[in-house]
Amino acid sequence: MRATIALGLAASVVLAACSTGTGSSPSGSVAAGTTAVSGKLTISGSSTVEPITSIVAEDFKKANPGVDYSVDGPGTGDGFARFCKGQTDISDASRPIKPEEAAACKTAGINYVELKIGIDGISVITSPDNTAVTCLSFLDLYALLGLESQGFSKWSDANTLAKDLAGSLDKTKYGGSHAPYPDAPLDVTAPGEESGTFDTFVELAIAKIGAERGKDKPTTRPDYTASADDNVIIEGIAGSPSSLGWVGFAFADQNKEKVTLLQVDGGKGCVAPDAETIASGEYPMSRPLFIYVNTDKMKTNPAIKAFVDYYLSDAGIKAVTEADYIALKSDELEKTRSAWTSAAG
Repeated sequence: MRATIALGLAASVVLAACSTGTGSSPSGSVAAGTTAVSGKLTISGSSTVEPITSIVAEDFKKANPGVDYSVDGPGTGDGFARFCKGQTDISDASRPIKPEEAAACKTAGINYVELKIGIDGISVITSPDNTAVTCLSFLDLYALLGLESQGFSKWSDANTLAKDLAGSLDKTKYGGSHAPYPDAPLDVTAPGEESGTFDTFVELAIAKIGAERGKDKPTTRPDYTASADDNVIIEGIAGSPSSLGWVGFAFADQNKEKVTLLQVDGGKGCVAPDAETIASGEYPMSRPLFIYVNTDKMKTNPAIKAFVDYYLSDAGIKAVTEADYIALKSDELEKTRSAWTSAAG
């Protein structure tokens, strides 16, 4: 996931991270005479954001050896469940916090700040052997992966449903049908319900069509191999010549020898996921990435403020692109930094 850090970057890492949290600005500048901090950081949540935060934590630890940290990625939903019980200091998230999660935090007296740190594009993937498929629309994804596809064991089982959808849905909103689909096993491996990647996929590709079809709680079909581990998903997709699934862009892009990233049509034609199309929003499954910081714990644990100061510094935020995700535009990054400055006092 990570390239070797050049000496010049390593030097800036040390300068940016050696801070008590009172002498550094979010832009990465450091006042003379600051010293390393100590303490413990507990970070959990999105498996998509985990690689970014792990890089930041690793470099922060080099300059602050007195800081112990843990970073894990059980999923955005599971991360928020822990965060709103006060069990973690920072929650990685591949989607915004849900109203019911925010309510749980409020009930528990957990105060926090939301910080956008990068951009991802959910990548729909298949096996390189599945050359019959190059692009899938939202219509196709619903036909193959929505609730109405439950029980479909072959791609071609979705042909009739796709025809029905094509006759009732607006092509400019959901794209057209790419049926007939291959007469091959439909082996689906994808994130489970604890994942923010699952939630965003449902929101973008499934929910609106499901609502038009009269489904009370539009979601995916339940009969597929679900995993919170993106590496397990990659292996599942690679293990079947006619597979289908989805993961964050970085995991797909870094495994292009194992999986094929499909183009997606969200109503404006087929678009492949890459750094340019995801950043511009042309790719229809782009989404923001976040960290959520417990601002009350920050007051008693100086390592939290120092860590987030470094995370948002010029040196720290490079972890986003180092982990193969998409950097925020400068004005968006400044909004994040301003939000943190306000929250951190």
